[in-house]
Amino acid sequence: MFTKILSANRGEIACRVAATARRMGIKTVAVYSEADAGAKHVAVCDEAVLIGPATAKESYLRADKVIEVALATGAQAIHPGYGFLSENAQFAAACAKAGLVFIGPPASAISAMGSKSAAKELMETAKVPLVPGYHGETQDADFLQQQADKITYPVLLKASAGGGGKGMRIVEQSADFKAALASCKREAINSFGDDKVLVERYLTRPRHIEIQVFADTRGECVYLFERDCSVQRRHQKVLEEAPAPGMTPERRRAMGEAAVAAAKAVGYVGAGTVEFIANQDGSFYFMEMNTRLQVEHPVTEMITGLDLVEWQLRVASGEPLPLKQEQLQLSGHALEARIYAENPDKGFLPSTGTLRHLHTPAASEFAVSQSSASIVRIDSGVRQGDAISPFYDPMIAKLIVWGQDRQQALAAMAKALAEYQIVGLASNVKFLQRLVASQAFSEADLDTGLIERHQDTLFPTATPVAIEVLALAAASLLLSERNAVNNAGSDPWTNTDGWRLNGNLQRRLAFVDDGKASPLDVTYEAARWLLHHEQLETQTLQQTFKQMTVLEQDGDFIEISLGDRTAAGTVVREGEQFHVFYAGSQHTLGYVDPLLHAGDVEAEGGRLTAPMPGKIVALLVSQGEQVKKGAPLLIMEAMKMEHTIAAPADGLVEELLYAVGDQVSESAQLLVFKAA
Repeated sequence: MFTKILSANRGEIACRVAATARRMGIKTVAVYSEADAGAKHVAVCDEAVLIGPATAKESYLRADKVIEVALATGAQAIHPGYGFLSENAQFAAACAKAGLVFIGPPASAISAMGSKSAAKELMETAKVPLVPGYHGETQDADFLQQQADKITYPVLLKASAGGGGKGMRIVEQSADFKAALASCKREAINSFGDDKVLVERYLTRPRHIEIQVFADTRGECVYLFERDCSVQRRHQKVLEEAPAPGMTPERRRAMGEAAVAAAKAVGYVGAGTVEFIANQDGSFYFMEMNTRLQVEHPVTEMITGLDLVEWQLRVASGEPLPLKQEQLQLSGHALEARIYAENPDKGFLPSTGTLRHLHTPAASEFAVSQSSASIVRIDSGVRQGDAISPFYDPMIAKLIVWGQDRQQALAAMAKALAEYQIVGLASNVKFLQRLVASQAFSEADLDTGLIERHQDTLFPTATPVAIEVLALAAASLLLSERNAVNNAGSDPWTNTDGWRLNGNLQRRLAFVDDGKASPLDVTYEAARWLLHHEQLETQTLQQTFKQMTVLEQDGDFIEISLGDRTAAGTVVREGEQFHVFYAGSQHTLGYVDPLLHAGDVEAEGGRLTAPMPGKIVALLVSQGEQVKKGAPLLIMEAMKMEHTIAAPADGLVEELLYAVGDQVSESAQLLVFKAA
């Protein structure tokens, strides 16, 4: 067994590898970019070496530097994690040449499966069913469009060297084909350095089911059951589970044996995933093979009780597979939710910023035991105070739960999500709560279009915030003012207890809920406050006032009595925003301080700004051009994805402020637009 390995990655997977290595008594070496100098993976490894600037191309993708660090630190093997160099055949070959063990498949297997088109040709020879499509070398746009027309629409464009949902476009009609192709190729070349694409028929209501395979250096290969990864946004997985709901033993065996055959056909070694697209009737087609450990591997670990990273290390060191196929057992049900820094209400736009407040449900650092009724596990590469930068994937954590059955796992996931608190940037936690609670997901009515099919349920119309939430925000504000006075001493001019000679102070707190004013009137009394809000108009207590008394305050936690009931929650203030965590959900209220905003005027119109730092990759309009509302104006690339900036109304493009290739900062004005 190895005594020291290098983790050629960052974030949660680097931390994940380090956890298993530590348990096995193996020393670890981390590499990091300038942007990751204070990152969690740097802290949890035994050694850490700076490898380059923030951009991945100058740091984590520098194979030569990674190998140089491994040799200099005495590491015997390199674990590539996923992403970056994990499926790079040249890197695997270079490791071998340098006398280092690549903890993954041989370069020949990566090459065989690295090209989606070549892999499909190989599977066709092996008689594995394929989705109808074109997987050849010709990349002429007119030719590809002709192939798409023959296949019939809708079709799916996929980067041949791609993965992770990048470089994929659904095309509904022939007229849209070339624009989608150009966008797909741009994203492919930027993400993978290869703009070759393949064209396939897009199946309606398909399920995405993948098989975890594992092979050793002695020719043995097993499958560790399946995962259902159907719930996706932008072709990227959001929720994964194992086993797949509705899977019969016969179909599981058929898919597992097909996956093992695919792995053996390329002389596979280590952990790999064979992905299938499946119809609702159970028929399935080979999609691709990922020659690495998958992001969603924890759900497989939870239902098998195995540590797949340990298996990787043992196989890479020359040991046989720890178990044979007949010894593998499936137990219970596991779910994984990916906690992302993104805004689902704005097309899942990635978010950047600092995790100013992070509270997670209680979990073990790493658990594969099924001895309890349910298990909560969190795999994360960030801590409170860390930043989510524009340079890398915006994942905050993977939340994994296990239960005796699917219903128990669903309940555990709902409870864990309700306890997740994130302040400092946008997150998808509220969306995940709605998704897990939705009828379609809870009843396992799964397909890759689930999110799109249930837009109304998953993106409901905003409703007014509850009076309890406003009261908790008000309590936080009033208590902070009182504490500030107490800390300032006995100066009567700074006293804010509301005392008046001939009455009580009445004050309006200008809260804003989802862009709409939701003011709360407060009357000060000796040991309490009286609240008035439009939601209380039908109530008669204290002439429509509610009595509010603070029962407890412990840091950000506040418990109040509100009339004849109590309410408790966590309130985190960030500038002029109050983040209230109440009854398992997060609410963000703006607060307009009258002293700070007395002279504000309406903001300048006509501005279209960058939602985050990025690069301009396409200008779709010209200066002086008249456009309709919703017309695409330009395309930005940020956080490995393309984002289209659209016209907010009918109007005139008066001036373009950037050219293709220009880097822009967050909130930079991109063009001058005059609404009609």
